[in-house]
Amino acid sequence: MSEWIDVGAVDDLKREIGGTGVTEVRAGRYRVALSCKDGRFGAINGVCNHVGGPLGKGTLEGDYITCPWHYWKFHFQTGVGEPGFEADKVPMHDVKVENGRVLVSAEPKTKRGKAPHPRDPLTRKLDRDPGPIRVVGISTTVMTPGHPRYSTSDALLTQALEAARETGAETNLLRLDDLRFKNCEGYFSKSFRACTWPCSITQADQKDEMRAVYEALIYWSDVALIATPIRWGNPSSLYVKMVERMNCVHDTSLHGELLIRNKIAGFIITGGQDGIQAVAGQLLCFWSEIGYLFPQFPFIAHSRGWTAEDMENNIKYVQQSEELREGARDLAHRAVEYAKVVLAHHEAKRKHTTRAGRKGYDAAEHSKEEALA
Repeated sequence: MSEWIDVGAVDDLKREIGGTGVTEVRAGRYRVALSCKDGRFGAINGVCNHVGGPLGKGTLEGDYITCPWHYWKFHFQTGVGEPGFEADKVPMHDVKVENGRVLVSAEPKTKRGKAPHPRDPLTRKLDRDPGPIRVVGISTTVMTPGHPRYSTSDALLTQALEAARETGAETNLLRLDDLRFKNCEGYFSKSFRACTWPCSITQADQKDEMRAVYEALIYWSDVALIATPIRWGNPSSLYVKMVERMNCVHDTSLHGELLIRNKIAGFIITGGQDGIQAVAGQLLCFWSEIGYLFPQFPFIAHSRGWTAEDMENNIKYVQQSEELREGARDLAHRAVEYAKVVLAHHEAKRKHTTRAGRKGYDAAEHSKEEALA
């Protein structure tokens, strides 16, 4: 006969459950999502099937507990997935009320069930296909639909890619303005484990065109050349939108997996106002933190200075500047040559990277939590 665990007084638990309809309790060695609807208690395992989200910190919607991480749903009493996903189920525990106390069975009464889900193409093996150096250019300038204009950063990026092709490299140009992708929805704010690779948004939305960026950066390219205008001392809003979504790439290193290996990044920064060093600092910090290497002098930049308001002259200057064009071409050459060196003498691929000194993260405590799940 199963042992019963006293998880608390009925009135106290109802107050704790409150408006969400669910709370997390311990039943022996298990985390349990305890819920109450119309006076009826339900108890199911508190670990979501998807990536281990805490069901006990979710919400009760109708008869289903919704995971707070990625919104998977399980029946509050049976643990069975929502209609259409019944094969996905979490274990359920018996629950009863005696003498004003709520008792939950120490052992679950059903087993976890996981339906097969198609593997996302972005989870394939990270092997580089043979061939020449591959350079992706990413233009982050925002354009008005139907009214294209001259972009100084985009124009210099075009020069850089042309120079890369002259070295024998393959090139690909991605203009973020042509892609339709959502803003980051803050899964990392819930837990770093909730921000997954592939990105949680990409997994849920097959039309999400950040997929093209991930494909180019993670799998295809050896060199990434990123071009951005300066916007009030910051990179463009499209650049920021992209790197917020790329937080999922950064998080893989916290899990011990390196997605970026032996890749080079360089930057083109232009603007009518000053702010080059601030923008360059942001770019260098982010791209180094996800694993990119840099050639000597990893960026070129141009600005008219803080007091300049004559943007038409700024455009004219860039259009007429042979020095800036040559700078863009030289940046591409440096990046391609460095990529050749790195690929010829790359380190053995490592499956893990040390966290010490990079992020405050208690691996032992994480392992303990997983055992309790």
